[in-house]
Amino acid sequence: MTQDNNKSFTGHSSEPEQIDLIDLMIQIWRDKVIVAVCVIVAILLAVGYILIAKEKWTSTAILTQPDSGQISSYSNAMNILYGNSAPSIGAIQQDLISRFDASFSALSETLDNQEEPEILSVESVVKGQNLPLRVSYTGRTAEDARQTLANYIQQIDVEISKAVEGDLKANIISRKIDLAQSLATQEKVAIEQKALRIAQITQALAVAEQSNLKLPQVQQAEQVSQDTMFMLGSDALSAMVKNESTRPLTFPDSYYQTRQALFNVNSLLSGDKNDQPKNTNVHAYRYVMKPTLPFRRDSPKRAIILILSVLLGGMVGAGVVLGRNALRNYQPKA
Repeated sequence: MTQDNNKSFTGHSSEPEQIDLIDLMIQIWRDKVIVAVCVIVAILLAVGYILIAKEKWTSTAILTQPDSGQISSYSNAMNILYGNSAPSIGAIQQDLISRFDASFSALSETLDNQEEPEILSVESVVKGQNLPLRVSYTGRTAEDARQTLANYIQQIDVEISKAVEGDLKANIISRKIDLAQSLATQEKVAIEQKALRIAQITQALAVAEQSNLKLPQVQQAEQVSQDTMFMLGSDALSAMVKNESTRPLTFPDSYYQTRQALFNVNSLLSGDKNDQPKNTNVHAYRYVMKPTLPFRRDSPKRAIILILSVLLGGMVGAGVVLGRNALRNYQPKA
């Protein structure tokens, strides 16, 4: 009995105080005006933010490698230049879309490093596969996002087309130089062969004259070698010398094939003062899906912002009410 009485006078109980939720709800309801004011203020702030916040709209396009028709002129030019050694259509398609991907990524980094960054991105549609590519741009309006994305795609395509045209021109010039050098070499060899032939006949004529052989000593010319050519007689050899000096150069079939190849290469150039390749018209991509016109903005999300403002205003109002009541009912410990 004594122990129980002592416990009743030992001061505060060690058991934790229980939170009465009903009491809290009653306190909040009594001061619901304060809560409503906080909610209204939060809504007004949210509306103000919505009005001044910059809208963001994202347009998206899906691209893949160009089809064979878009690169046919370039492929034909490469076949004329290199024949069986020319790259295949598949290799050209892969090279062009790889150039596009690299150039688009570089442009994306450049725009992101501006004083006012622009959001331009490129990524694979299917994870683990290089193609197709998804490219997107975020603008201030839906139409601006779509138009700007289309412009950037066109810009990269034009840059790649010019680069390919420059590469093709360099290849054409290099090939022309190689073919011209080959023709010059073959012509030089033909001239030397003609000079050697005349020298051989002249030597045989001198031997025939020294041997007093005017008439042929053999029945068939096939029986005559270089060492026995003098047996054709001085009359025949003298006529041969005159004939060889005016005879056109003799070329192998490879010489005329080289000339034809040079003619074909020259036909790839426009012939104007810039001597640019003609009919290249290369495109580095093909649309799977053209830039979309977005109908949902990325931000600000008006409905979400308003809902969060109501919740936040209610929480702040409830906190103000409960805090004020707690301070009002606070009694210092004796």
